[in-house]
Amino acid sequence: MYFYGTTGVNGKGNLEIGGVDAVELTEQFGTPLYVYDVSLMRERARGFKKTFEEQNIKAQVAYASKAFSTIAMLQLAEEEGLSLDVVSGGELYTAIAAGFPAERIHFHGNNKSREELEMALDNKIGCIVVDNFYELDLLKTICQEKDEIICILLRVTPGIEAHTHDYILTGQEDSKFGFDLQNGQAEQALVSALRCKHFDVLGLHCHIGSQIFETTGFLLAAEKIVSKMNQWRNTLNFEAKVLNLGGGFGIRYTSEDEPLQPSQYVSEIIKEVNRLIQENSMTMPEIWIEPGRSLVGDAGTTLYRIGSSKEVPGVRKYLAVDGGMSDNIRPALYQAKYEAVLANRPLAENTNKVSIAGKCCESGDMLIWDLPLPETEEDDLLAVFCTGAYGYSMANNYNRIPRPAVVFVENGKATLVVKRETYEDLLRLDLPLK
Repeated sequence: MYFYGTTGVNGKGNLEIGGVDAVELTEQFGTPLYVYDVSLMRERARGFKKTFEEQNIKAQVAYASKAFSTIAMLQLAEEEGLSLDVVSGGELYTAIAAGFPAERIHFHGNNKSREELEMALDNKIGCIVVDNFYELDLLKTICQEKDEIICILLRVTPGIEAHTHDYILTGQEDSKFGFDLQNGQAEQALVSALRCKHFDVLGLHCHIGSQIFETTGFLLAAEKIVSKMNQWRNTLNFEAKVLNLGGGFGIRYTSEDEPLQPSQYVSEIIKEVNRLIQENSMTMPEIWIEPGRSLVGDAGTTLYRIGSSKEVPGVRKYLAVDGGMSDNIRPALYQAKYEAVLANRPLAENTNKVSIAGKCCESGDMLIWDLPLPETEEDDLLAVFCTGAYGYSMANNYNRIPRPAVVFVENGKATLVVKRETYEDLLRLDLPLK
């Protein structure tokens, strides 16, 4: 098995995370249970920041909170000196409730409402990443009404395709996000923004995709954007102070994945941007990046209890767990792959090949196909690795299944950071017919 962060096997022969026995965690907090390795999240955050600091590059590392947004997580991000990327009023509200410094919050999204933009202005957040002409006009109107000045970035699509799943590929020309860099939209938006006295246009933003294992896409995007920055410096007298190259840095889900270390991504980005800036005799902009999955993805493990089984002779054996697409929809949505072990017997010899089924009334509710496992019994515990990103944040109540609890573990201590939903919680917003 592959050990992530502080994960290992303790003296009892049980899986251990953050110095805490996984079996004991399920006894205390129940299943399914999201468990986060805090030390690993801190290590990743510091890994992204350290390279910028060592090379004396002015930068912001913004945690892309759509990957996993809770009060405790955002407080952890603040402890590590990160900035914050939010994409909705709900994520912004969570950030404010967590006490996150507003000046380090960046607001993304392709259809921000008036109410969301007003919330951003009222809380004096650091930057709004403007996505389209509708938003540009709406934000201008709101700023005029409030007589406010707001820092903005313009999101552009540089026409770079990252090697990833089509549904999470966002930097190509045919995208719902951003102003196109090639057809004149981005320049038109920039001219309009520069004419508005209520906008402080910091620079440009792009995001080319997710789960990216190499730096080529980031470097090509930087080349296209810096070329435009140089052109606009000469034609529009606009010198960008910020170049935001987004996120999308990959993690290891299975042995098929070979991601780079945070320092490798950052070093290559700095090297290329520095080269381009020097070639064009420009002033070095502040570099912003937005890691999300790469900060929390492999720090998360979901613990399930095994229930029923079914064998189809000559075809496969199914094992059902007490969760599924209600707490991890990624296998159904993206055909995502995971690795897993028995938390109560992680070193036992794998003698079977089984497929892990969720409990939802849906044939597509399958978590893992053809997983090597030992002989299993009812109430064995299954630990599915790398569920820290887009597990809890995409969790749902399909089949009226309550969402799991979330626990942070660090230095032998477990802290409950999200309570398990109850059946009463499911009905809290329901109203009777009469």
